[in-house]
Amino acid sequence: MNRLRLGTFSCAIFAMGIGLASCGEDSYHQKEERYVFVTFNSALPYWQEAEAGFQDAGKWLGVKVEFAGPEKFAPEEELAAFQKAVSEKPAGILLSASRKEIFRDAIDGAIGQGIPVICIDSDAPNSKRVLFIGTDNLRAGMESGKRMGDLLKGKGNVVIVSIPGQDNLDERVRGVNEALKKFPGIKVVQTIDDKGDPRSANDQISALLGAKNAKEKVDGIICLEASGGPGAAEALHRLDQTGKIPIVAFDKDPETLDFVQQGAIAATIAQKPYVMSYYGLKFLDDLHHNAVHEFKEWNTAPAPPIPTFVDTGTAVVDKSNLAAFREALAAHPKPL
Repeated sequence: MNRLRLGTFSCAIFAMGIGLASCGEDSYHQKEERYVFVTFNSALPYWQEAEAGFQDAGKWLGVKVEFAGPEKFAPEEELAAFQKAVSEKPAGILLSASRKEIFRDAIDGAIGQGIPVICIDSDAPNSKRVLFIGTDNLRAGMESGKRMGDLLKGKGNVVIVSIPGQDNLDERVRGVNEALKKFPGIKVVQTIDDKGDPRSANDQISALLGAKNAKEKVDGIICLEASGGPGAAEALHRLDQTGKIPIVAFDKDPETLDFVQQGAIAATIAQKPYVMSYYGLKFLDDLHHNAVHEFKEWNTAPAPPIPTFVDTGTAVVDKSNLAAFREALAAHPKPL
């Protein structure tokens, strides 16, 4: 709790300082100052919301911003996009690391060149990245598990849809299993790798539920990344089981919210990608300009001059509060 409060307070104070610096003529930023955001599955609405936050922060600061990365789950392509960004020597890079192990050397190389790197949404904690800003994924997974436990009244078999090997999602899986310890009557019978593709989730859930020789009945589906919820909901629709097997999804993509409205998804755990990228860019700007004077230079400091973790929190979205989340999404500027 103290860590969360510290992160929130730091963001608020920092935002106030930026607001003062942005009034009047800005001699603080260079004319060609440019920041890059590198991610994967960039066509997903989740990342489009993050891009909107990145753009808004860029407009407020008066700096150039660029969004890069593959439109599918392709770690090697994302790594290539990150390396290209580093070679262009931007003022800073936001990164959502699809595979923490393959990004460590590239991140460390960028830091060694004086380019600040902040991870958002998916971390690379084994690297020299300065800050992680995003969801406390262990807690988010626990929220998913708790909601499913309540929906099933403590008894039943559950399938998890995730992408094994991705740091943030592995933490969510750990959180689900931790929460389900309080529901000893619930058993996780399988974990499905949908590779960030709703069609894969659809096909695998359809095959699992449609199998005549299935060993165990499936009573609930927990989806821990954005694509899984819509894919699972489509599978249940195909099998004429909509609403019969509860789905707890992740994120608040428009399609996911539509399924919540229809009752096909019981609830979804919503992250805050807009907030992650908005403050992510502001922290990068702080680092690039050495705005926090605890040490002479951020990249030679014995400790980062900004928080090392900021939890942007989550919210459970169901039919009771769906309208408020739809309204908030509609108010965001659309990405380029």
